[in-house]
Amino acid sequence: MSWRSTGVSWPGEGPGDGPVLGWRGGDVRRVSALAYGRELGFRAEGERHCVGARGNPCPSVAVVPARSTGARCPECARLDRAHSVAADTIADDPRTYRVYLAWFGPGMVKVGITRESRGGARLREQGAVAFSWLGRGPLMAARRTEEVLRAALGVPDRIPYARKRAVRGGLPEAVERSAEVEALYRRAVALEGDGWPDALERLPFEAVDHGGVFALGGTGTPVRAVTGLVDGGVVAGRLVAAAGPDLYLETAAAGTVVLDTRLITGWALAGTDARAAVSVPLVAVGAGGTQDGLF
Repeated sequence: MSWRSTGVSWPGEGPGDGPVLGWRGGDVRRVSALAYGRELGFRAEGERHCVGARGNPCPSVAVVPARSTGARCPECARLDRAHSVAADTIADDPRTYRVYLAWFGPGMVKVGITRESRGGARLREQGAVAFSWLGRGPLMAARRTEEVLRAALGVPDRIPYARKRAVRGGLPEAVERSAEVEALYRRAVALEGDGWPDALERLPFEAVDHGGVFALGGTGTPVRAVTGLVDGGVVAGRLVAAAGPDLYLETAAAGTVVLDTRLITGWALAGTDARAAVSVPLVAVGAGGTQDGLF
């Protein structure tokens, strides 16, 4: 049975909880914990296939492009987005949502929403280095607040992953990160009552910093980024950091290489020597890269 990666997730909330890599083989699912300092090595085999939608396999087992971060055929992508909160298609969702301010680098702050039951997982999945909750309430109240803040504060609801990667090698200290988030928080709460839905409960400022969880302090600036896998292509190295879907690998010949694990979903992967040479297409960080998803 061949195993196909389902990508990286961040299920834990504690300071020592790192990322896990998901796998699927037929109807069987499993996860592998990713520990910093661990050596990793795998080889792509065959073609890359659509990962399906909403936990269901793609009915046509479609082949998808190597450089796509979505790993879905057009039909499965449509079905997946039809059930997405981000697409505003679930207006009657009864669950509680939270509004947050997320910091990715100097001057790079976004506003967003996530289900309260997910805790901070969505922030770690996006690679937010620091964040604070802003409020909680019904979905449509959270969505309305997000729209008000985007317009009033001039902040986006998405930041391309390529921009996030480009600044991670030289981030300011945690106190400076917190101060920038707090300054925007103060501006946001000053707008309360001026467009904020009554149903949204404001939450106090409390900075959460992921610099230690991501282990970004020792990465330096990655020299290369993987742009996609190829049949027989090898990715190998020692894991030194992770942020969002990105794994930072210290390699023997290519320096520090960043792998967006969204690019490995849909591929059949086989283990290989963790000290082997990287033999997949690479690009200099900041010189372009893969197509980004919604967030």
